[in-house]
Amino acid sequence: MKRKVLSTILAASMVATMAVGCGGGNSAQTDAPAADAGTEAPAAADQEGGKIGVAMPTQSSERWIKDGDNMKEKLEALGYEVDLQYAEDDVQMQVSQIENMIASGSQCLVIAAVDAGALTTVEAQAKEAGIPIIAYDRLLMDTDAVSYYASFDNEGVGTAIGEYVKTAKDLDAAREAGESYTIEFFMGSPDDNNAVLLHKGVMGVLQEYLDDGTLVCKTGRTSFEDTCILRWSQETAQQWCENYLTGFYADEDLDIACTAFDGFAYGVKAALQGAGYTADNWPLITGQDAELMACKNILDGTQTASIFKNTSLLADKCVTMVEAVMKGAEPEINDTTTYDNNVVVVPSYLCTPISVDKDNLQEVVVEEAKYYTAEELGL
Repeated sequence: MKRKVLSTILAASMVATMAVGCGGGNSAQTDAPAADAGTEAPAAADQEGGKIGVAMPTQSSERWIKDGDNMKEKLEALGYEVDLQYAEDDVQMQVSQIENMIASGSQCLVIAAVDAGALTTVEAQAKEAGIPIIAYDRLLMDTDAVSYYASFDNEGVGTAIGEYVKTAKDLDAAREAGESYTIEFFMGSPDDNNAVLLHKGVMGVLQEYLDDGTLVCKTGRTSFEDTCILRWSQETAQQWCENYLTGFYADEDLDIACTAFDGFAYGVKAALQGAGYTADNWPLITGQDAELMACKNILDGTQTASIFKNTSLLADKCVTMVEAVMKGAEPEINDTTTYDNNVVVVPSYLCTPISVDKDNLQEVVVEEAKYYTAEELGL
């Protein structure tokens, strides 16, 4: 028997303690020995202005457009010339873009990788040229050329998603009553190390309920390998959900779609609508990034929650890193031990993610962060 409960807020931040895992792709390894990247500051010119290369993965997601625009605006305000490039999820395109940044005189690189482990050769070129690299949001794997890392607490994102599901469905009470909910997982890309941490955070909260039957995954797909979706593809998430609904859930409703990205939530929404779900049996749907469309979906009830990551704040932190290395100084960091990329432990600054749903959305993203206006959200 299924139990209907009211959704509740989780606006608590989660702190990750897990080192970053996966970084797919066939990448060339650098020959330099492993070392602690935090032991010395990278060499950089102590001067006003300069050229900064900013390599972003794609414009297909709203958050990356915001990231790039924020970074460019803030760096230009400090007098830097900015070469901002988007690779549209094409690894070779990103390699070529970074090579061009090096050749055209960029003095510092900010890289949000398409594939976190596939850039080692071009990163080695940057190191040889004396150009410091800051990994943005996605840790650059298998290289000693990365100087610093700016990101959100990625395991904390997964923990926040898991805690939201746990509280919104009151899983402890359901367990006591012998009740259960069905759940399916739509996790991040295998070539993005953040996705591994996120999955770990989710399962750190929900695994015990899967083990005791309070949560029932009818497909049996709960491992990262079984639930990861390459390049964070919305279309793949929709196809998966359509297949699940016509097969495993032909005679029973899906109660929870635990997704790791707002784009997945859009795909799940489309699949549910195609299968004839209505407000009476609509499942809990999670997401990540609090995109404008996701926020509107939360307000109209077709997505339950998302994880808000203030990319303006992240851009601020990354810009201060750039400013420091360009002046030969040590930037502010708040984690010196966690983020091991298989070659070095990368000094990092981690921002805090926040769960948002209909109850706290306006307060968090409009009033406090001023991320969207009330008019943009239709409030």
